Amino acid sequence: MTPNEDGRTPRLEARDHGHGLRLLPWNSPDDKPCFLMPSDGQGRLSRYADTVEAAQMNIGADVLADAEKLLANPRACRHDLRIALHQTAKSLGDVLRVAESRGARLPAPNDEERQPEGKEDEPPRPTS
Repeated sequence: MTPNEDGRTPRLEARDHGHGLRLLPWNSPDDKPCFLMPSDGQGRLSRYADTVEAAQMNIGADVLADAEKLLANPRACRHDLRIALHQTAKSLGDVLRVAESRGARLPAPNDEERQPEGKEDEPPRPTS
């Protein structure tokens, strides 16, 4: 994700991109989001996007582990902390994009699966 004119990175909002479009884990050369209309999600480009998303998730986990180690070090220098923050922010952006893409592809819950009003926070009751 790239910053707006004011220097702030725009927030991703969970949304349905309509018509079954899949948000891909990369941008176009002019830095705009890329979308794919997959037939069954098993095409070559869909599989490649799955591979890129998995790599982004793995990199994010590695970056998080490195940042946690650095933060636990009381002697960590300012320069190293800035680098870690930059890498963490980049990875977080990638992971949020993966989450947005995957969330938009989830099926909408049907009426039978929805909880009654006010019951969302109640834990399931054990059956006897």
